[in-house]
Amino acid sequence: MENKMVKRYGFTAALAMVIGTVIGSGVFIKGGKVLNLTKGNLVMGIAVVGIVGLICLICSLVFAELGSRYEKVSGVVDYAEVALGNKYAYAVGWFMFTIYIPTLCAMLAFFSSMMFLQLFGITAIDFSTGSVNPTAIGVGAGFLMIGYGINILSPVLAGKLQVSMTVIKLIPLLLMGIIGTIVGLSNGSTANVLAYTQTAEYLAAPCTGSDFFKAIVGFAFAYEGWILATSMNSEIENGKKNLPKALVIGAIVATVVYALYIWSMSSVGDVGTITATWPFGETLPRIAFSGIFGKAIGTIVYIFVTVACLGVLNGLCMSHTRALYALSARGMGPKPEFFGDVDQQTKFPVKSAVIAMMVGGFWYAWTVMMWMGGPGMFGAVHSSEWLAWEPDEIGIICLYVMYIPMMIGLMVKAKDAKFISRFLLPILGLICCLFFAYAIWAGYGFKQCVGFLIFFAAVEVIGFLLNRGRGFEKK
Repeated sequence: MENKMVKRYGFTAALAMVIGTVIGSGVFIKGGKVLNLTKGNLVMGIAVVGIVGLICLICSLVFAELGSRYEKVSGVVDYAEVALGNKYAYAVGWFMFTIYIPTLCAMLAFFSSMMFLQLFGITAIDFSTGSVNPTAIGVGAGFLMIGYGINILSPVLAGKLQVSMTVIKLIPLLLMGIIGTIVGLSNGSTANVLAYTQTAEYLAAPCTGSDFFKAIVGFAFAYEGWILATSMNSEIENGKKNLPKALVIGAIVATVVYALYIWSMSSVGDVGTITATWPFGETLPRIAFSGIFGKAIGTIVYIFVTVACLGVLNGLCMSHTRALYALSARGMGPKPEFFGDVDQQTKFPVKSAVIAMMVGGFWYAWTVMMWMGGPGMFGAVHSSEWLAWEPDEIGIICLYVMYIPMMIGLMVKAKDAKFISRFLLPILGLICCLFFAYAIWAGYGFKQCVGFLIFFAAVEVIGFLLNRGRGFEKK
């Protein structure tokens, strides 16, 4: 019996995967952060959205070209293999399995908990004392287990949920983006926010270059997830055609929706209210929605926001449960013959998914106890700049740096491609990746960057030791 994944998803599911993992809690959480870092400068906030969106679109176009050429087990790992061979493919795949995807899952689980508890007026983090609410930790852990559990028990149901949740999450964004913009322009609140940059208060403490770069790095989280759709290319019908289309359309939709939403936040009218939602900004959407639609309807719409967060979590879990399988299918990683097994009943790599859930649990504990400063445990650790790197944000930029060899590989090996596909887009993609690297260095400083790179190197070494030199030949 053939031991491989089946073609279970069409173009709609692929597009829902891209949009579903991109659009979600990121804009609701990081939107407030961006407007705070830009010191209430709405134009600069929109510029952040546009710059990150352009980078996402350019990189999507590059990977769309790669996706149209190569279809194996797991998109980005496939492309790494084409670029520099199996060893580099393993390094990328191991990073995505151990750091990149699970840190996103952990953050999304906690963010979903934050949004959910806001419905009941419960604050997840008290920044005056630096403590995390144990209730929020418990709810987030529950969301994380449910996200992995659904994907393990019923991958088909997880795919259907992703499509439905994508539709649900677009409702509050489009509703607020369109109506909020109209209201803000008609009642003058947008004009007030725009005029804030001319006030003495803003001129005394304007947005600096460091603030702007921090905002760009932070908002990268809101766009991240599009690359994870490539992890499902072996399960997408006509993947060489449908995956590229989904990547490009998804990037365009996300950019337009985000720009509308951030602009609509000006309907609040008071810059002080907007910036006071720092550092996560989870209260800003509720303030904005309630101000326009009234408290009752605003609360209902906010429920849709919470569902949107859970939809992103589901999409991330969909990808993570397949990550170890993608390595094992190449004969790489710990016990590839064991973790590369596909359950004959569900046609799904259950063993890979269970380990993924355990790794996700580790990062959830690390995030809430060490980085966020959990209740009375290891909270003091995150005061050290060498360990204070925000795992989701710096992990995203690290992956962009790892894209560079893939883009160079496209220029070297795609000899039959046209000039735009072979040279122009990859060169623009290289510039985007290097810009992200500079932004995080300029925004967060060398201590956090070097601290993360040391941790990253240690994880990669462990990965290669576990691999024990196996699987470097094509299977």
